[in-house]
Amino acid sequence: MQRFIQFNDENVNSFLLMELIDLAKTLTKEKEMDVDYGPLSYFDQPNNKIVVSHFWDHRNPIDEFLGLKSDIYLRAIGTNRFTDVKEVNKYLTFTKKTSIKSFSKQFFMMVEDARVEEEIMRLRPGTKRAFEVRRRLYTHYFESQLKVHVVKGVPTDALFNLLYLLLHARSPIDDWPSIHPLIDQAKPFINQQIQRTFDAKSTAQIASISEELIEMLDEVVAKDMLNEYFHLPEGVMEEWEKSLTFDDLKRCDPLVNDDEIEEKASGEEEVNDDEFRTWHRESGDKGESFLRLDLDQGAKTNIKGGTAREGDDGDQALGMVQGASKKTNQHQFDGEVEEQQSEEVKAGQADAYGRDNRYAYPIFQSAASISNKDLSDYNQQKKEVAFYQKKLQKIIEKTLDHKKVKPRDNLAFGRLSKKLIPFLTDDHPKVFYKKNEKSPQIDATFTLLLDCSASMHDKMSETKKGLILFHEVLKSVGVPHEIVGFWEDTDQASEKGQPNYMKTVIDYDQSTYTKKSAAIMQLQPEEDNRDGYAIRHMTERLMKRKESQRFLLVFSDGEPAAMNYEQNGIMDTHEAVVIARKQGIEVMNLFLSNEEILESQKDVIRNMYGKFSLFIPNIQELPDILFPLLKRLLYKSI
Repeated sequence: MQRFIQFNDENVNSFLLMELIDLAKTLTKEKEMDVDYGPLSYFDQPNNKIVVSHFWDHRNPIDEFLGLKSDIYLRAIGTNRFTDVKEVNKYLTFTKKTSIKSFSKQFFMMVEDARVEEEIMRLRPGTKRAFEVRRRLYTHYFESQLKVHVVKGVPTDALFNLLYLLLHARSPIDDWPSIHPLIDQAKPFINQQIQRTFDAKSTAQIASISEELIEMLDEVVAKDMLNEYFHLPEGVMEEWEKSLTFDDLKRCDPLVNDDEIEEKASGEEEVNDDEFRTWHRESGDKGESFLRLDLDQGAKTNIKGGTAREGDDGDQALGMVQGASKKTNQHQFDGEVEEQQSEEVKAGQADAYGRDNRYAYPIFQSAASISNKDLSDYNQQKKEVAFYQKKLQKIIEKTLDHKKVKPRDNLAFGRLSKKLIPFLTDDHPKVFYKKNEKSPQIDATFTLLLDCSASMHDKMSETKKGLILFHEVLKSVGVPHEIVGFWEDTDQASEKGQPNYMKTVIDYDQSTYTKKSAAIMQLQPEEDNRDGYAIRHMTERLMKRKESQRFLLVFSDGEPAAMNYEQNGIMDTHEAVVIARKQGIEVMNLFLSNEEILESQKDVIRNMYGKFSLFIPNIQELPDILFPLLKRLLYKSI
């Protein structure tokens, strides 16, 4: 049955998200900077994260792309460089005394963003196009919001909408809509405060203007705002101020006095023009050492190292300043530090499998003893794919035999050919041939990775049939392979630990002669799936193989889903696929379904695997589709 209603159908474009992350890392010069989606945009400096707004969703691709880029510009350059966090926290303290807290915080954020936008465009003119799109779309949005709130009689929200339009208007707005009698009377003062923001040069000046306006509106406005358009994260700002930054190391406070030296320069002062160079050829190359001298070149000497040398007159001076050591009551090293360092090492190792998998850990399982039912079910499904297996086996064997007897001509040595004309015409004649060639081998290996999530319950039986076809064909032509099912245990998963099972039912070493093929039937639908994590582990295994062609085929029926993995699962899986392909592994996805595959589902899979995706709308057709795929992959390896 075709699904006509889909809930939670917001899918992340992994390619776009990667581009935004690269842009954020470049602008902030932070290697660990991350980008996340949220209702409103803000900069989480303590956690190295920029949140971009869902406001740009469901727009034309150009507007969406430029809108998201404007969020990155605004936070990575603007908030990061031009916003004074101390002044922000002072203003947040002021907002706690007002009855319109939401309005006061949002107004401050709105005018501060407008100020830093101008700073960014001055510093980087190439950002103007993105900010023009940003202002155009926000202006259209606030115009519609203003009409709605005026009609509904929500004066505080309507006033805020009007203030945004006044702040970004290309020409003065004289025809104010009637919002509230008291607000209308304050029109001159409000206009004056908005005009002052245009000349503000610092966060402190923006805060001062905002405080004066809020103090007046606190007596005029009865209720606070209902909606949130701009987000000022209080907790983030407090944590940011506590953390040590480079700006904290610079002296920026004014001098206590403002004295000047009365003596003026006469021009006759003695000036030393000698240059004292610190560079020489031994230190010309940059190294990792700090405050120490590393020399790896120099003249040889007959003085032996590691022996005592004769003293000189200068040694006594050094001896005079040497002190004596004594015991201290402080511990140089204790168990807590050791434990902390151990945790840091473990965390670093965990990050090797992706930042979103830092708390995931693998549990490797082997196949259990084969039951009579497993054997019976396997033999039944083996009969159903026997036709494909035998047909493909014969095609591959004929191809190998053809290459075995195919003669090779124009060789430098071997049997003398009857065609000797090249001996007279060529400078370097090759008039030999070889009739018999070594039998070619299929230099390839396969890993078949099966998603054992709960959603596979209605597809598992037919999927096993496809795995059996792969296994029997590869086994018959002597190609080593591995079949692994993966899932995450939801019951045992927690914020600090997520167990991921990887059950190997067909092992590399025994795959071409095993009598335990029926272990494939032990794969069953389990719980969640953390695809990127499993792909990384399979990549490690494949890289240990000696075959020149390595294939990783992932059988799944949808996007990843696991604890703290829903939003970033697509991105993490895409990164795992990219890493595997960079190491020469060909990764393909076989998307399994029992109904019509929607275009949105195809987009999700392509975001993870690119064009190397095979969509199977009817699981019953799996053997028919796998036959040409397997044939093409084996031909590629001969």
